[in-house]
Order: sequence, then C-alpha cells, then structure tokens
Amino acid sequence: MDIHATHDHNDAPAGHHDHEHHHEESFVSKYVFSMDHKTISRQFLVTAVIMAVVGMVMSVIFRLQLAWPHEGFALTNFFLGDKWAPKGVLDPNMYMALVTLHGTIMVFMVLTGGLSGTFSNLLIPYQVGARDMASGFLNMLSYWFFFASSLVMLLSCFLETGPASGGWTVYPPLSAVAEFMPGSGLGMTFWLVSMSLFIVSSLLGGLNYIITVINFRTKGMSMTRLPLTIWAFFITAILGVLSFPVLFSAALLLIFDRSFGTSFYLSDIIVNGAPLEQTGGSPILYQHLFWFLGHPEVYIILLPALGLASEIISVNSRKPIFGYRAMIGSMLAIGFLSFIVWGHHMFITGMNPFLGSVFVFTTLLIAIPSAVKAFNYITTLWKGNIQFTPAMLFAVGLVSTFISGGVTGIILADSALDIPVHDTYFVVAHFHIVMGLSAILGMLGGVYHWFPKLFLRKMNKTMGYVHFWITFVCAYGVFFPMHFLGLAGVPRRYYTNSEMPMFDNLMDINVLITCFAILAALGQLLFLFNFFYSIFRGEKSEQNPYNSNTLEWTTPMAHTHGNWPGALPVVHRWPYDYSKPGEEADFIPQTVPLRPGEVDGGGHH
Repeated sequence: MDIHATHDHNDAPAGHHDHEHHHEESFVSKYVFSMDHKTISRQFLVTAVIMAVVGMVMSVIFRLQLAWPHEGFALTNFFLGDKWAPKGVLDPNMYMALVTLHGTIMVFMVLTGGLSGTFSNLLIPYQVGARDMASGFLNMLSYWFFFASSLVMLLSCFLETGPASGGWTVYPPLSAVAEFMPGSGLGMTFWLVSMSLFIVSSLLGGLNYIITVINFRTKGMSMTRLPLTIWAFFITAILGVLSFPVLFSAALLLIFDRSFGTSFYLSDIIVNGAPLEQTGGSPILYQHLFWFLGHPEVYIILLPALGLASEIISVNSRKPIFGYRAMIGSMLAIGFLSFIVWGHHMFITGMNPFLGSVFVFTTLLIAIPSAVKAFNYITTLWKGNIQFTPAMLFAVGLVSTFISGGVTGIILADSALDIPVHDTYFVVAHFHIVMGLSAILGMLGGVYHWFPKLFLRKMNKTMGYVHFWITFVCAYGVFFPMHFLGLAGVPRRYYTNSEMPMFDNLMDINVLITCFAILAALGQLLFLFNFFYSIFRGEKSEQNPYNSNTLEWTTPMAHTHGNWPGALPVVHRWPYDYSKPGEEADFIPQTVPLRPGEVDGGGHH
C-alpha cells in the first residue's frame, strides 16, 4: 500500500499540498528540518562553502610554514594561539594536523558532500520531472548526518592534544597507537566518528538519488532523454553506495584496534622500548580497504562536476552535446574501472610486481573514457555560438584542468615511473589539479549557473569574471610548479625541507607557490561576497535566463512545494535540441512535442 501512497502523492497537483501545509509550516520545518529537496540543497551548499573556507585557511597557514620555515606569523598565531603557534611559529604536530584536516575537509565535506549533496538534491527532482525526492525524510537525515559530521570534525580542532594528524588517509600504525603522536589520541577518535557519520549521510543520500532516478521520472522521460547531469549523479550515487561501506569497515576495524585491543592492522611494533602486545595484523589490509573506497571516491568527486560541465557547455555553446551516448558510455566505463584500480596507490607496499602490472593496465584503461569526455567537450565547443558567462568559463576551466591533470596521471599509473615520484609533491600536484581543481571549478560553475534556481536571483557577472581569472591563474600557479619540486624528489607532508641541503635551491619555488596560494585565497573573498550578497540583494532572475531546454527552467521562479503547480510536465524529446537546423528558435525545451517525422538528436522518433 505504501508504494501506491507515495506515487499518488507524487502525482497530486502541488496546489493541493500548499493548501495543507501553508498554515503549519513554521520557520523550523521550512528552513531547518525541511524535507524539500530545494531547501536541503541550499543547506548542503552553505555548509560546504563554510567548510571550504576552513579548509582554505588551513592550507594558507601550512603554506606559510613551507615557504618561510620557522618564521613567526601573526596570522598563524591568531588562528592557532600560543599553544600551537608560539610567537606565530607553527608547531610541527599542528602542521601535520592541518594537512590532515585540510585533505579530509576538502575531499569529503566540500567535494563529496558539497558537490553531490547540493546538485544531486537540486537537479534530480527538477530534471527528471518529480515532485521531490523518493524519500524526503531520508534526504533530511542525509543532510543532518552531514552537518553532524562536519561539526565533529571542526570540534576536534579544539581538543587539548589536537586533531587527527596522520595524513588524510590516516594509515595505521601511526593512527592506531595513541603514543605515536599527539593527534593519534582523542583527535583520531573524533576523526573516525566524524567519518562514520559522513558515510551514513552519503549512503542515505545515494540510495535516495538512485531510487528517484529509476522510479520517479516523469512521463516520456526515458533514460536516454535524461540530461548528462542526471546520468553523472546516478552513476556517482551507485559508486558511493558500493564503496563507502568498505571505508566504514576500514574505520570500524581501526576503532577496534585503537580502543578494544584487537590487531587487524597491528603487528611487531615496539612502543617506548617494549613490544606491543597486539600482533598478527597487517597495516597493508587498511590500505586495501581505504583505497577500495579511495579510488572510486575520486570519481564520486569528479563525475558530478563533469556532469555539470556537460550541461553548462552545451547550453552556452548553443549546440547539442557532442556524442551524448558516448558520454554516458564513458561515465559507465569510468565507474566500472574505478573499482579495479585501487592498487596503484600501493605500488611501493611490496606487492607482487605481477599484481602491480595488472593495476598499471587497468589504470591506463581509464585514460580512454576520460579522453572520450575531453574530446567531446572540445567538439561541443567547436564552431559553437559561445556565451561566455562566468559558469561557462569555469566549465571550460574544468576541461583544461581535467586534461592537464590527467596527463600526469599517466606517469603515476605506470609502476616503474611512479616509484621515483611516489610520496613527493608530484603526486600532490597531480591529484590537486585533476580532482581538486576540476571539481572545485565544476562546483563553482554549477553555483553560478544554477544560482537562479537555488535563490531566485542572479549573481554579479563582473565579479564572476574577476573571480574566475584570479582562481584559474592562481590555482595553476600553485600546482604547476609542484611538479618540479616532485621531480626533484621533495617529499610531501614534511614540516620543512630546510633540514636537507639538497633542496635549498628549491626554496624559491615554495615561496612562489605560497604567494599564489595567498592570492587565490583572497580571490575567494570576492566569491563569498558575491554569493551571500546575491542571495539577498541580487538581481531577480527571469524564468529561463539561459534559454535552456531542461525541465528545471519550466518551473515558476518561486519555491513551489511540489515544484510544478498543476500537472507534471510531459517530455517529448532529449534535452540538447539547441540550434536545430530548420528551426526558428535556437532552443526547443524538452516539453515541446516532436513534429511528424522529426527526430530529436538522441535518435528518438
């Protein structure tokens, strides 16, 4: 009976709901414990923006230390106080903690929670033509678990022994034995609790996204008429549901080893001159479990950004996306391959070279669907009537970083080439460009493009252009020189490299990187102002500001409960009929019926 009930609810006209809900919706039920996908997406976005600022400030503090080791900075002292930064000189333990939390916050809170949470929630019901998500309640829980997770992570910064500081991958035995470093005490426990909460949030959200895409598409919306954004969120959610439980098991076993005396990861360890009682485990087991999530994770981060870019590039080129089915196929291939490449993070763990060669092969295979995507973006832009909105600049910037970051991935995928640069700044440069930068640019592009649907207003264009160029130039300025540090052998995560005379002549590169990092951080202040100012004071947006075809622009510019007043839209064509030969208008929305004999670009009659 329940299933029928939800479907009736889904198809009932929204006016009917409004009448019921108007008098009982308090501030709390509307803005705090809301079950409306639009409000939840705004909650995810604002939380992620705040966490991004925290992660960015952390990176600026440790970049200061790397450029000018052992020098005091008022900024460092202001944020960390006399305990962790006496006279403004960063404490080595705190340096490790900042690197750890910066990685964790950016990867999980900002680029997984922020990107998937915001845009899956906003766009899935809108673009498939549903009243809301399959389960509003689970959706609300997903956000509040995410919020709790972010809160626990932030609270760990105020512990007496400091937050977790074993690197964002928290490898045991460093993270498993409290005596090894201050951050492996209570801070590590907080980190594990926070991640467990985050995994719950991710799973609840992912299940909801999958079910909504499969079951709640409106009449006529076949899978091959879905915008590529929805395909990206759908595949991302499947990856998350399959891989996050493995991270949960890794975290749980680490909690057991730390607090309950088991030895899943511990063996033959000497602490303070005495052997540790726990023996028989293997720290390599942790690496297998962690990276079995860790590699799908980078695509969980990247695919939504690529999906957003597909939509933004097509709309602003006024052309159909090139190779629609190839784009879907390449995302499916990336999703499948992402599960059989995790060993490339472990080439120097002493694994059998034959096994290493298998991982080399599967990792290099991912270059093929990735190249398909890159070429399809470029051919979509080719001879297009390009509208350079801020969102379009960010989407094209994503294509640039995806290619330049992917090229170094081919080097790291090869075990023979990876061994000399493993754990150097070359690796940091590679994944920050290909994953961090691409996803951030995609996310910012998405915010500029869908801001009218999020907040009914437009962001300031001029500030958007300035923000893009500062971000793009400075980001390359930060991560491009790191390749040279890595090739010279500078190890990552070290508090200072000044102890090693062989790296003395590389100090200037570190100073250059830090200067770009500070400029990039200042550039984000412009975005923050633009973002929060436009929410309240921005220019009001018309219903379809970009002349788009997708369904979200057919809804009125108001936060209607149930999205569409009256009946749900009926879909007759694919979402990319832009500049169609023989048509007067340069766009034909998905709700316009096909004329007799007309074939849409997706091959539908």
